[in-house]
Amino acid sequence: MSRRASPDAEMRQMTGTATEADRWRGRLLILAAAVLWSTGGAFIKSPILGGIEPVAVRGPLLACGRTAFAALLLLAFRPWRLIRWRVGLLPLLFSFAAMNVLLVCSMTRAAAGDVIFLQYSAPLWVCVVAATWLREPLVKSNLIALVIGMSGVAVIVVASVSTPDWVGVWLALGSGVGYAGVILSLRALRDEDSIGLIFLCMCLSSLVLVPWVAGSVHHLNGERFLWLAIFSVVQIGVPYILFARGLRWVTAQEGSLITLLEPVLTPLWVLLLWRVTVAPHTIMGGGLILAALLVTLRPERPNGQRGTTE
Repeated sequence: MSRRASPDAEMRQMTGTATEADRWRGRLLILAAAVLWSTGGAFIKSPILGGIEPVAVRGPLLACGRTAFAALLLLAFRPWRLIRWRVGLLPLLFSFAAMNVLLVCSMTRAAAGDVIFLQYSAPLWVCVVAATWLREPLVKSNLIALVIGMSGVAVIVVASVSTPDWVGVWLALGSGVGYAGVILSLRALRDEDSIGLIFLCMCLSSLVLVPWVAGSVHHLNGERFLWLAIFSVVQIGVPYILFARGLRWVTAQEGSLITLLEPVLTPLWVLLLWRVTVAPHTIMGGGLILAALLVTLRPERPNGQRGTTE
């Protein structure tokens, strides 16, 4: 996981001449990240972590703990030697911290399932900003996938949030904006080492939440600490490294759309592990999101280019 790409691959990455094999490498890395991210619901709904009460304490405690444990995991890679401080890091750090805090706050006011789908308004912001800030072309197939995917998200959100707490809803939408900022920033910083970037994000996000959880650590016993550590490594530590590296070869637009696999798989993990049934509107919306994913991942036609990495 910590090995760097070959010199030829790094040169293609820096010059924007990625081959089709490079692009599929990036897509598979992002797909793997999305699968691991999707396990979050299963961990939070588990009898061990889901038993932390009150609920208002559970969200901030898990959010702070998972970023802290993930940062500890990354220490094995000596990330302080990989970081080149520059002003361009600030948008990433701010976006990641904002996403994490707003996501936690929204989960204390709205249902967690509603929140994750509201967060997936991110591809909309990514497509708009990527075209203006990163000057990535608005590829027709990505626009089609965006419309289909956002329609699926809309189906799930409208059906789930019948009597919404509007503060929670707006916070969740804000977390989507933060998530879009993370995607765009990682794409813009693709020449930096992904481990160093994610380490900085995890440290800052954990520190921001410390005041919220300072008096709540007693809710974590030995068993919960172990589960929280596994949760941190599997659900946030490893996937963010994979995602950051995948964005070296894939545009921000396509990367954000591939991650739409996460809300499709999240309820399935909960169903398989904890027998929590999936609502019909989730199946309908998830089907649309999966269709968007398939449009995004379809092979390029030999007689034309579907898009470029720059």
